[in-house]
Amino acid sequence: MSEQFEKGLKIRREVLGADYVDGSMARADDFMMAFQNITTEWCWGYAWSRDGLDRKTRSMLNLAMLTALSKPAELKLHVKGALANGVTVDEIKEILLHATVYCGIPAGLDAFKAAHEVLVAEGEIDRS
Repeated sequence: MSEQFEKGLKIRREVLGADYVDGSMARADDFMMAFQNITTEWCWGYAWSRDGLDRKTRSMLNLAMLTALSKPAELKLHVKGALANGVTVDEIKEILLHATVYCGIPAGLDAFKAAHEVLVAEGEIDRS
């Protein structure tokens, strides 16, 4: 493993949780391991390790970009990461509202539904 991979693996585990990351790696066959390597090295080892932005800001950007891309499954993962990086429930709500204005109601609705599911599961929102 390269130094960039090791650095990325450490950050990835800290943000997304070791159980999730280690499970993804363990389930990867030779074909999927190519993706695990590139995402760990480039995304987490290169982009997330740079000094220009803190992790909270990077998480906030991810929530907005994943809303724009209409990727609710990936957004769920990054809502958990955002919470781990200090993004509050109110900040998540404001990010998704802001992204909805620019990305459209369907994308915003998917993002809100995905985020809500995670926030309820994580005990951040009381449904009673």
